[in-house]
Amino acid sequence: MTFYEFSVITNTGYPYYNLNLKIPPNGANILLRFFDFTQNNSERVSKLDPVSSFELNAGLVSALFEFARNIDKKIEILEFRSGKKQDSKNDDLSYEGDVLITTQTEPYLLHKSVKEKIKLIYDTVISSKIPLDSALELLQNEEDNIIDILTDSEARKRIKTHKDEIDLLANNFLTEMGDYGLHDICITSFDLSPISLFGNKYSLNDVNSILRNIGIFPDIVPLEWIYRQSYILNDPIWVYIIKSGVGPTINGLFEPYFYLLFVDPQSYLGEFPGKLATKFNQILG
Repeated sequence: MTFYEFSVITNTGYPYYNLNLKIPPNGANILLRFFDFTQNNSERVSKLDPVSSFELNAGLVSALFEFARNIDKKIEILEFRSGKKQDSKNDDLSYEGDVLITTQTEPYLLHKSVKEKIKLIYDTVISSKIPLDSALELLQNEEDNIIDILTDSEARKRIKTHKDEIDLLANNFLTEMGDYGLHDICITSFDLSPISLFGNKYSLNDVNSILRNIGIFPDIVPLEWIYRQSYILNDPIWVYIIKSGVGPTINGLFEPYFYLLFVDPQSYLGEFPGKLATKFNQILG
């Protein structure tokens, strides 16, 4: 599980909906991501004088500190994005209402993919509820839809359908490349949420720790790969990240799998990542 909490509020603070998926792991850093689906009104933006700006920031910091302490968490970084002028041609800014969506997630998830998931939830569930302060509660099937999107239900079903074929192929690859340093193989969703793990060296919890220690992931072209150094229990490890180019499409959103290879440092896999992607794609495509 890489999503821990999902909330829908208004920009005036009305708490419409909250979903607790799982308690975050002890000692791990998590992100609280914000997604703005409010109407843009540039007339509401005004510049404050330095004294008023400082007082506003002090109040915000104090409130956040007290909030974090009350829920037994610690804020280490609060990141802001500077404002920009609205582009009337950009559909992403053409929302109705005053909806803010937040979600607590693993930090390594690809933000663009997380944003696409949240946008899908907004389009299929939340947008029809506006205005939120007078909306009826979500129905059970609507909540189930949110959970399915956040937890990659369709991607998991496709893997489960082909489980025997994938297990056999993954085990053959591990046998073939074990002497070259390959330990485990992992299939993730399009935001890097781990779904299936093959091999005996690591657990899914280990995979989460390894991915947290990598840092920023760059964009990857389908059927190409990169590798990054990480570590687990102070032991170094290399992670090959392959973008598959195949995966389910949910309400028009294409969600390609990633294939991860966990190998010894300095291992040379040659063109094996491409071979693996081609064979897996033949099953999952």
